[in-house]
Amino acid sequence: MGIAAFSMLVGIVMAAVKIIVGLAANSTAVVSDGFESASDVLTSGIVLGGLYLASKPPDKEHPYGHGRFETLAGLAVGTILAVSGILICVRALYRLNDPAHIPAAFAMWPVIASLFIKGGIFGYKLRAGRRTGSAALVADAWHDAVDMLSGVTALAALGIALANPAYSAADHYGGFLVGIFVVFLGARVVRETTEHLLDTMPDPERIERIRSVAMGVDGALAIEKLYARKTGLRYHVDLHLEVDPELTVRESHEIARNVKRAVRGKLDWVADVLVHVEPHLTQEMRP
Repeated sequence: MGIAAFSMLVGIVMAAVKIIVGLAANSTAVVSDGFESASDVLTSGIVLGGLYLASKPPDKEHPYGHGRFETLAGLAVGTILAVSGILICVRALYRLNDPAHIPAAFAMWPVIASLFIKGGIFGYKLRAGRRTGSAALVADAWHDAVDMLSGVTALAALGIALANPAYSAADHYGGFLVGIFVVFLGARVVRETTEHLLDTMPDPERIERIRSVAMGVDGALAIEKLYARKTGLRYHVDLHLEVDPELTVRESHEIARNVKRAVRGKLDWVADVLVHVEPHLTQEMRP
């Protein structure tokens, strides 16, 4: 949560500087980049709130925990990104007919500074998000990446406009491209977080790792079914385990408990495992 809070503070300063300098320099691209940074502040706040709520332990009303808050935060980030991108595009197109548009060169400095700052924050957030499995933090990291891309676009558009006044409209087109980048990223984040809400299965590699750990337990003869769904930062697993049909209920239960312990102990991204015990049937015994 600390990185999200730090990102908010940095974002507030950068957004304010870009917007103020962009307006003073009459640069649509830099102002658009400033509004994109402002939306970054809002999304970082949402991520911070989502991570806080997701960290709450399970209770009577929420036996699976509160991890969905983190996924909902990621969905909110994607939605805000898409809406922000559309508004940026509209503003840039509205200013295309501005005949007195001549941006000033000093508008470049806050954009250049933000590129270096955002580069460091992006790398840290992305690593932290992938390490913890946080969809919201990864979404926020990609928002920082778009902030960098929008900064490069704004810088290039401003450079073209300054190099030749005849192409001053390039500054407006640069602002429009910034909006397009933000819209596409927002759509991507919405799609990924929606998949989590729909209980989409994890990638085959993770399923195979669960299967491998479970089958490494003594007494586990086969796995009939294996499902997993993400709830916040970690996965909940449903596993149908086949054991020797001649075992007692107590012995079968002990094997199931060992499988649960092994999967949770060796795979830190698994929150819980529900093991269903089934009799293992040979080919001749199957109907």
